[in-house]
Amino acid sequence: MTTHHDGRKVVGNIALSLDGRITGPGGAYDMGWIGPHAISDGARDHLARLTGAATTVLLGRKNYEGFGGYWPTVAQDPAADPRDRAFAQWLDATEKVVLSTTLTEPTWQNSRILATDPAAAVKDLRGMPGGDILVLASADVITALLRAGELDRLSVTQCPEIVGGGRRLFDDGLPASSWRPAGPPAVTDSGALCLLYDRVGG
Repeated sequence: MTTHHDGRKVVGNIALSLDGRITGPGGAYDMGWIGPHAISDGARDHLARLTGAATTVLLGRKNYEGFGGYWPTVAQDPAADPRDRAFAQWLDATEKVVLSTTLTEPTWQNSRILATDPAAAVKDLRGMPGGDILVLASADVITALLRAGELDRLSVTQCPEIVGGGRRLFDDGLPASSWRPAGPPAVTDSGALCLLYDRVGG
């Protein structure tokens, strides 16, 4: 069942191959095919649009640990691309909510850990003041929110790659839902499409 949510918008951001994969056949860390498309000018501009409206980042454990091991150093690196450095500084300063039953202590500033499911976390966050709640590349969180009807906007960077295997984003069994474009697609210089869809409320 679809629902219309007022107030804070929950946005899922993910990169997808032409054959619907979020990882390659080598497993969870087989994502090298995304790299050239993530660092294009168009992809960086698209990410800046998403972060400009967001005041909370929602992450699963793997992405929290991966991002936390990488972005804080970029934030302090004067040689980094200015847009990457700006994103890293934004990520450092922004509230990060980590969904994990195994982590006990946050290792990154401005972060807190919740041992709860994504839908429950989002319902709590919706009741607090703030801007958009941005799920950054955490596929488990995005699919759980789709299943619960708690995702309002879906940002997909469609990479022109067929990777031939690996994990799909959209498994069978998700509830049916309708979406409408939230603006024209942007074609990046690497040939990827940045697509933004809003859920059609029931």
